[in-house]
Amino acid sequence: MLNKIEGDFDDRPVRIRRDARGYIPQQLPIGVFDSGVGGLTVLKELQSQLPQESFLYFGDTENVPYGTRSQTEILGFVRQILHWMTAQPIKMAIMACNTSSALALDEVRAEFDIPILGIILPGARAAVKQGRRIGVIATPATVASNSYPQAIQEVNPQVQVYQEACPEFVPLIERNRIREPETLKIVGQRLQPLLAEGIDTLVYGCTHYPHLAAIVEKILPESVQTVDPAVNITAATKQELKLLQLQNSHPSPYTRFYVSGCPEQFTELSYQWLGFLPVVEKVILPELELATPQSIEAVEQI
Repeated sequence: MLNKIEGDFDDRPVRIRRDARGYIPQQLPIGVFDSGVGGLTVLKELQSQLPQESFLYFGDTENVPYGTRSQTEILGFVRQILHWMTAQPIKMAIMACNTSSALALDEVRAEFDIPILGIILPGARAAVKQGRRIGVIATPATVASNSYPQAIQEVNPQVQVYQEACPEFVPLIERNRIREPETLKIVGQRLQPLLAEGIDTLVYGCTHYPHLAAIVEKILPESVQTVDPAVNITAATKQELKLLQLQNSHPSPYTRFYVSGCPEQFTELSYQWLGFLPVVEKVILPELELATPQSIEAVEQI
């Protein structure tokens, strides 16, 4: 948990204001969460574009994958995560998970008093700028929600949108099976219906899926462009920080990693994308009715 910041700031040109708990909001980390390692694609982009900011990353590996779960389950998971994150505390939360963004964003925005950003709308806006026949690969839950077609066609009603649910992708990634020949076969099977529709743009509608980019690019024709919403959520985050005056102007950035499942498994799996072995803590998320700062316990640091 972040310690309260002490000291005399009277000699600084901009007055620093603490919140009711004694924290300086600008210096708090940004919370980023996903069902597993998929959100690392978002985290890396955020770290690259916002090097002065600190981050708290949470992977709900105990409950991965989200894409085959009900809206009620997903909303419950997201509420638990946000109760824990706001207790740390954080200044902003980013849903680095398309399924959560599709099924829980509106509800939790109304329940929590911090800015919460979803990933679907920024991705939809980027897709419309690139093509007119847009394919979306996503989890079954995201596809069933129709969130991407709705968001894309709100921006431009003339655009055609085609979706393909890919329930195998997240388990393959979380089990570190990306390089197996069977994975190439499965990805090809899932892309074929979209290619048959003549798409000119493909949206990675799950933050896990860019981990399969090398395979996807082998299959796609050169004429098909890809959209990774992680890039676009970063631009939206930067804009929101500026608008709310939450930019960290006194940086000493750090990133902390937490999971609800096995820390060792997350550490091993994330190395290939982070380039280092992160220190990961396991967090026990309480039942919702017990989700208070006093009831949250973090254990198993490695």
